Amino acid sequence: MEIEHKNQNNNNFEDAIDIFEIDYIFENKPIKRTFDDTNLEDKQSLLENLKKKIFEISNCELKKNAKNLVFNDGDPKSQIMIVGEGPGQKEDEMGKPFVGDAGVLLNKMLEAIKIKRSKVYITNVVNYRPPDNRKPETSEINRYSIFLREHINIIDPKILILMGSTAMEALFGQTLRISKERGKWKELIVNQKTYRTILTFHPAYLLRQPDQKKYSWNDLKLIRKKIDELKISI
Repeated sequence: MEIEHKNQNNNNFEDAIDIFEIDYIFENKPIKRTFDDTNLEDKQSLLENLKKKIFEISNCELKKNAKNLVFNDGDPKSQIMIVGEGPGQKEDEMGKPFVGDAGVLLNKMLEAIKIKRSKVYITNVVNYRPPDNRKPETSEINRYSIFLREHINIIDPKILILMGSTAMEALFGQTLRISKERGKWKELIVNQKTYRTILTFHPAYLLRQPDQKKYSWNDLKLIRKKIDELKISI
């Protein structure tokens, strides 16, 4: 089933619940623009070097208990980058982020604002599965945030989407609360470069707290609006 709305600002909470379960289409046409991918080979090389650094990390309990390094998914040329928390069981088994139940919901969330998952770039704060799917500890977040910052610099996105409190903590510290900071555009400085950033709830949290989907839907609409304002082809 498909629903088509001419004005996304008129969508309400019932729409938000529906879009996480069905296909959804915006009527406005995406703006086409040629992307300069002349540096793609260099970017791939930098990503491989970063992945190697993470693979060679030592004295890490996460690495000791995990099956696979979970590094990335999506298009490294994308101008939209999503950062989650860390791998779960299915992600650990497959070596890809967001392939479990939370990944299914993420796909529906992206589709709701007319974005194909393959057109964005996805990674996590920590690249190895925490035991029993627990939240990464602050020491682990801090250790892996160094790699995450390098990762952001390599992808160099125009829009950075941080999903969940772990991603927020990795890049903005522990003083913020995601319930108060989500849905606000922020400037994140990484190695002297500023990135346009928005915080939103992690899909795994939405699976546990479905009543919070209405707030994520508001965040998604803000993201779509910013994509259109910046004329990002996605």
